[in-house]
Amino acid sequence: MIRSIDHVVIAVADLEAAALDYSNLLGRQPSWLGEHPRWGTANVIFGLEGIYVELLAPVGEGALADALRHQLETRGEGIFAIAFATGDADACMAVLRERGLQASEPVPGESTNVEGIVRRWRNVLVPTAASRGVMVFAIEHLSDPVLLSVARPTGAAPIGGVDHIVIRSGAADATRDFYRDGLGIRLALDREFPQWGARMLFFKIDGVVLEIVATLDAPGDDTAPDEAWGISWRVSDVVATRARLQAAGWDVSEVREGRKPGTRVCSVRGRTHGVATLLLGKE
Repeated sequence: MIRSIDHVVIAVADLEAAALDYSNLLGRQPSWLGEHPRWGTANVIFGLEGIYVELLAPVGEGALADALRHQLETRGEGIFAIAFATGDADACMAVLRERGLQASEPVPGESTNVEGIVRRWRNVLVPTAASRGVMVFAIEHLSDPVLLSVARPTGAAPIGGVDHIVIRSGAADATRDFYRDGLGIRLALDREFPQWGARMLFFKIDGVVLEIVATLDAPGDDTAPDEAWGISWRVSDVVATRARLQAAGWDVSEVREGRKPGTRVCSVRGRTHGVATLLLGKE
């Protein structure tokens, strides 16, 4: 019942500053500026092709605000959660429970934006003990999808979407079992790369890749938490996007050949609020 990666949530301390940075990075205006009064949080959303990224900050009192503050205090800014799309939260809950995951009953949620428009959804939460420390949930949207449409470009060479999300794991087998057997996502490749000292697993779902990376000498400790670490952004012209960012004062690497044949990449350093960031385009 999980059909795609719906969005990635990034925990930030200063929402206004992070929104400016990500608007500049993505080359797009925000799609949504909202609040969650019940949870004590506020967000800025950027709609992309088939996915969106949500910047989330604590602004009041609530369980979600407390969880955000805990991450900011212990790990700093960075990826906070990965949300998977489902068309039926009740059926999704049932399937996940059949697979042995203690998924929650659907939890209703809503957000009001600066114009007073309300979005509504239902979340099915997966215990972090099962997801190995990464916050994972399924979301069924109840509002008009146009509210999260692709964000308007602010200029040339905007970022188009997400190519892959990187998760670092100390126990690759346990992480594999969660995403493959628990969530039911297709494992496309599981391979060791001695030249990089890594074992890498690639899960593909609706055009986006979850990339699990573990060092070859990792102890395989099932109790050690995973870390959602980085995002590779899909661009149509990596040279043009790099030039746009460099002109705006960003620290970006030279363009180089990507690990995937036929791709070119460059790294973005700084102002990404704790998210390892790569731009990826085709040759």
